[in-house]
Amino acid sequence: MNQETYHMYPIGYVRRTDQDIHLEISEAFRPALKQLDQFSHVMVFWWADKHDNENSRSLMQTEPPYAAGQICGVFATRAEYRPNPIAMTTCTLEGVDEENGIVRITDIDAFDGTGVVDLKAYFPVCDRVEEFRVPEWVSDWPEWMPEEGLGL
Repeated sequence: MNQETYHMYPIGYVRRTDQDIHLEISEAFRPALKQLDQFSHVMVFWWADKHDNENSRSLMQTEPPYAAGQICGVFATRAEYRPNPIAMTTCTLEGVDEENGIVRITDIDAFDGTGVVDLKAYFPVCDRVEEFRVPEWVSDWPEWMPEEGLGL
């Protein structure tokens, strides 16, 4: 296997409080938040640090919790255990405070303190497809993400 090294670092962290869930963006990256508040949704890319270990990174197949009896390659799942534990959640954007680096979201399936590695505004023209195919074992999932999001 050809191994290259890529340098990645967090741009911020997931914060869960009794009042809300938000992303706390480091000061150096706050200028990148400009005009993000004009979008309804944001794709949050985060580092699944609980699975950043040799065992989780070497798992190539799994039985997803939502598909009993199905063995799938991890690339056919949304599992956090994978060769590079990069996860992505599309979140409803509740507000952006550029000055303080706070991005308020409705929910995210990441723990408090999880490192955020990137944010991308959700563009329907790029981030969804009209005609799609899914396997039978996920065909009972809703066609659209619930407004309240997907959380822990």
